[in-house]
Amino acid sequence: MTSKLDPKVRARCESRAQVIKALAHPSRLVIVEELGRAGEKCVCELADLLGLDMSTTSRHLSQMKEAGILQDEKRGQMTFYRLRAPCILQFLDCIDGVIQQGLESRLKLLR
Repeated sequence: MTSKLDPKVRARCESRAQVIKALAHPSRLVIVEELGRAGEKCVCELADLLGLDMSTTSRHLSQMKEAGILQDEKRGQMTFYRLRAPCILQFLDCIDGVIQQGLESRLKLLR
């Protein structure tokens, strides 16, 4: 069976899925929130915040950088990360709205 989906739509959805997958981990969401709040942080600060080792933190950062969410800058031996796409915070706000609506719906069932 042949797909009737426009190849451009398919490509756009696949690209979106890549970005969403790159966010789909609690530690990565903490990183995004922290960078949104603080502006930029070095890997060591993020590892300390998360309570993770540097290599695990670096893997999380690398995935988000590859997806276009973050950008980095080397300064000496340290690497600093910042949001490349601060609009991602609006997406997270939207997710919070979805969660809140779901909770409100469940609360109505209990009344």
